[in-house]
Amino acid sequence: MSRQSHDGSAERGCRWFRSESRALALALAAMIALTAGTALLPVNCQAEEAAMATAATPLVAASAPTEPSIVTFDKISAGDTAWMLTSSALVLMMTVPGLALFYAGMVRKKNVLATLVQSFAITCLVTILWWLVGYSLAFTPGTPGTTRFIGSMGHSLLNGVVYLHDAGKLSVSHLGTTIPESVYAVFQMTFAIITPALICGSFAERMKFSAMLWFMGLWLILVYCPIAHWVWEPSGWLAQKGVLDFAGGTVVHINAGIAGLASALMLGKRQGLGRESMAPHNLTYTVIGASLLWVGWFGFNAGSAVAADGRAGMAFLATQMATGAAALAWMFTEWATHGKPSVLGIASGAVAGLVAVTPASGYVGPSAAVLIGLVAGVVCYFSATSVKKFFGYDDSLDAFGVHCIGGIVGALLTGALVSKEISGVDGSVVTQLWGVLTTLIYGFFMSMAILWVVDLLVGLRVSPDEEREGLDITQHGESIE
Repeated sequence: MSRQSHDGSAERGCRWFRSESRALALALAAMIALTAGTALLPVNCQAEEAAMATAATPLVAASAPTEPSIVTFDKISAGDTAWMLTSSALVLMMTVPGLALFYAGMVRKKNVLATLVQSFAITCLVTILWWLVGYSLAFTPGTPGTTRFIGSMGHSLLNGVVYLHDAGKLSVSHLGTTIPESVYAVFQMTFAIITPALICGSFAERMKFSAMLWFMGLWLILVYCPIAHWVWEPSGWLAQKGVLDFAGGTVVHINAGIAGLASALMLGKRQGLGRESMAPHNLTYTVIGASLLWVGWFGFNAGSAVAADGRAGMAFLATQMATGAAALAWMFTEWATHGKPSVLGIASGAVAGLVAVTPASGYVGPSAAVLIGLVAGVVCYFSATSVKKFFGYDDSLDAFGVHCIGGIVGALLTGALVSKEISGVDGSVVTQLWGVLTTLIYGFFMSMAILWVVDLLVGLRVSPDEEREGLDITQHGESIE
């Protein structure tokens, strides 16, 4: 389905956009121009959002305010702030270097640098987009009539995220009332960074670098930000329905995984798949990357408590238990079916456990976490091997098989196993299923639409000759030799 050629009229219509660097520069300039006007005016985000926001009841912190506010320094918890700064650094480490190395070790030698730079470039791109509009769209109450579906533009360019030293005051988010809003914004930025980076595993070794940048930028604004608002902003419509997602099983993993499947289907299979060896180039990189992901995930899950408290401690413990259980479950399943436990298998199993426990981590105890890990290890193993082979799609590094399927397992088991004593909320498998299906449908079709547009603009896939030579040389003019 990828574009190899167009008829004359389509070629003429897209000729101006074929200058890819010019098109990318113009797109970024346009985004800045659209949002920069808000920075030139005095903005009182707190007053504006108080007038616009509708009443909302958070699922867990029922007493928390529903709009940003200005507080004095003495209202800020030093312990919570220190933990959230640490968590933000841990989650950023998950992408660079964690995910970058995890994926780079699994591709062929000729595509190692191209794979590494995808995670690095996405980190840079999302950082700027988050500042421009991403944080505002995802985590501020929307305008009347849109509150349940998308945030307002009140925090574009991070307007209103203030620090007034002389006045002894700073802003806090309604979702993190004991830490500066600047810390909460950067914590959520790290989630927004890793989510599109996960998608790269599905189209590894065949997408153009320029197309990847276009796709990730548009996907962040049109898919990630709305779904994050639906689930994590208390006024979001899925949050109002009671969908539980403590740290991103739906918002991050199902969302990224289904976009990965869309990418794999849109681009088609790698050349030579099934006829040529496509063994991982360097599993040492992959194990190091998986280890960094494991450690960084404690910031991902325990940090989502947005406090240094008992909820964070339980999420930390649940994360460790599920990861160990899933790694062993994958390893023993592979051992039983193929006769040997592979290094790649146990590393992949650990990631599957991390994914599956993410939505449940702040809602379940250690025993439930072990059960989630065991189920995820077995289900994701067959999804990444037998199911992929049966349907014939080329999910290169199993972004769909591990992240989407693992996220679904975790989301549904969260509804079944949630502990009210730990979480303070009730769970429902039916409600969780509603959240899963909504994310799958919206994420898949929006991703396909964005890919189609990017294909028209710059083309999605490298040429057959470029793919054979490798993306390191053809896309970046460099090699590891």
